[in-house]
Parts: sequence; structure tokens; C-alpha cells
Amino acid sequence: MDLGLDDYNTAYISFSAEINPTTTEQLIATATQLIERGFNQLYFLFSTAGGSVMHGINIYNVLRGLPARMIFHNVGNVDSIGNAVFLAGDVRYACPHSTFMFHGVGFDCATGTRIEQKNAQEMLGGIFADQKRIADIMVERTTIDSNEASDLFKEARTKDSTYAAVNGIVSDVRDVNIPPGSAIFSLVFQR
Repeated sequence: MDLGLDDYNTAYISFSAEINPTTTEQLIATATQLIERGFNQLYFLFSTAGGSVMHGINIYNVLRGLPARMIFHNVGNVDSIGNAVFLAGDVRYACPHSTFMFHGVGFDCATGTRIEQKNAQEMLGGIFADQKRIADIMVERTTIDSNEASDLFKEARTKDSTYAAVNGIVSDVRDVNIPPGSAIFSLVFQR
């Protein structure tokens, strides 16, 4: 049974951080606690420079499985793995001046790390597997096809909110409008 708009008890969650183990666990914990408190719609005010693919996919899968309606609103930048997290939203919006940045998956090596063929092949296989997971989410949740998703990884480009609307990343470009008296939760992380 679909709920009418007046049937939702909405919590607004502000998330503006890198996606890493700490922010992932805090975001998931906040979402589950709010649902336990009776909120059946979570509205994310979302901006991220990206981060860990593993943790981004974790957030995506958990949020997609929670028993609440998820709304994501890009309030700044949604970059890198943040795009997959953003696509967890049942409804998605972007502010007029927000952006989405896409690029291929990479990895960092510690200084002095020796890489042999076996290691290089394993790392390259991991890159291709991660890019496929992200591309599969994009194809499933937007109007972007697999060829365009692959091109986005190669281009390493930033796209505007108009591009996002045309390609099904968002359903509308609009400013944030939080009703007075709303429950607002801001996730703050120490540096």
C-alpha cells in the first residue's frame, strides 16, 4: 500500500563528508535509529567528495533495504562513489547550482610499495569489478546506459543539475525547502 504525502513522518539528515568507515557507520546508525523512532521517510541533504567504494556500496545496499522512503537532495557536490550512495534514494533532487562528478575507480599505494604482476592483475581486476558495480547501479536507477556509464568513468567530468535531470539521476532541480518544526539531524565528524 502506497502512503500519501501526508502519511510520512519525515526526518531530515544533513550529511556533508567523505565516505569512509566512520561516516558510513554513523550514517547507517542514524538512519536505523530514526526508523526505530518512528520516522518512515528519511530526507538526506547530501554532499560528498566521495571516498571508499566498499563503504559507498555498503551504504547504498543498507539504505535500499531499510523500511522507509528515502529522499536524497544534492545540496552541493556529489562526487565519485557518492553518486552510487545518492542513487539509493527513492526520490532524488538537486539544487540548481549542485554538481555530480564521475571518474574511474583507482587506488592509493603507500610510498615504496613494490607491485608485481600478480598484485597488479589483482588490483586491476578489483578496479574493473568496482566500476561494474557502480555502473550497474547507475544503469538500474537512471536512464544512463552501460556505454554512457563507461564513458563517464573515462571522462572524469563534473556534470550539472540539468544533466542530472535529463539523465534520470534526479527527478527535479529545486532548492531545499524544509517545513518549520521539522526534525533535522546533522551528522558532524571530527577531523
